[in-house]
Amino acid sequence: MKNNYNECLTNLACSVQKYFGLAPKHNTLPFLDEILEREKPKKVVLVLLDGMGANILERTLPENSFFRQNLVRNLTSVFPATTTAATTSVRTGLNPVEHGWLGWNMYIKPIDKIITLFLNSEKGKDGEICEDFLGVKDKLVSNTIVDEMNENGNCAAEFFPFGENAYKNLDDMIEKVKASSSQYVYAYDDEPDHTMHDFGPDDNRVKDLILERNDKIEKLCSELKDTLVIVTADHGHLKIEHVFLKNYPEFLDLLERTTSLEQRAVSFKVKSGKNAEFEKAFSELFGKDFRLYKKSEVIESGLFGDGNPNEFFEDAIGDYLAVAENSNKALVAEGEEVLVSHHAGCSDDEVLVPLIVKMCK
Repeated sequence: MKNNYNECLTNLACSVQKYFGLAPKHNTLPFLDEILEREKPKKVVLVLLDGMGANILERTLPENSFFRQNLVRNLTSVFPATTTAATTSVRTGLNPVEHGWLGWNMYIKPIDKIITLFLNSEKGKDGEICEDFLGVKDKLVSNTIVDEMNENGNCAAEFFPFGENAYKNLDDMIEKVKASSSQYVYAYDDEPDHTMHDFGPDDNRVKDLILERNDKIEKLCSELKDTLVIVTADHGHLKIEHVFLKNYPEFLDLLERTTSLEQRAVSFKVKSGKNAEFEKAFSELFGKDFRLYKKSEVIESGLFGDGNPNEFFEDAIGDYLAVAENSNKALVAEGEEVLVSHHAGCSDDEVLVPLIVKMCK
């Protein structure tokens, strides 16, 4: 499954921009534009349920459930199908190549470090703020649609389970959405992703979380007036098998630094003069499970979307990018989390996300 940059999360964000009179940088979703123009809601609420991919939704909920009854169609995530890249695209209306938030761990050339972006810390040093990164972080795009709307006089708001003014739980999030007088509200929920990572996408605990969100958001919609509610996800999930790179010391000796980006979309920086040896070793060891792209192929393919590349982009790719396209394998470097389920590869389960739309009269 390849990402469709004409019907992906970036385009969803661009439709929101267009409706509120902002200038989108990419195509909008015509079918969503039509709904917005027909209904002309005073308020738009976008709820993103982390990890609730389209295939998982279909496996979990019956056809007569609220989410499935109001499913307009499926979209694709961006590449890689991971929270760092996808939620930033939803919030900015930009593709990953432009905003630069490419993966959980990303190489930042000016400071020569791999950074866990959402934690502001060096890879493997969670909890320690990297001051060097904070000094260059503004090179990544962080101005959001909410920022843009508020700068132009419109009233917009975001709600998260972390940071300042964090909501306490799902019920609190829903209450904040309901009470908000903003014209546009973006609400991010870190479930069912968190539980999927620990127990897999089809665990009963995950099903209970999705059912709870289906029921509570249905109730929310019954209480809102003149509001268009959109529910989507940043990516789906796939139960994975781990390949531990520490078991291949000769292969690791070919690398200049540890891996970055994601475990199913892996960036490699190879020692000078070792490219041919690296390609041969990778093909023999991992070639049946991962497709290996050279940097030039990544750039030419538009894998991370089109647009003006962020200044960190090319160096963050490294020399090669390995993508899990037809397997459930994950390449795990020393010190990385070992998770039951993951994403960022190119399977349908990871890439397809639902677009659920309900007009609340």
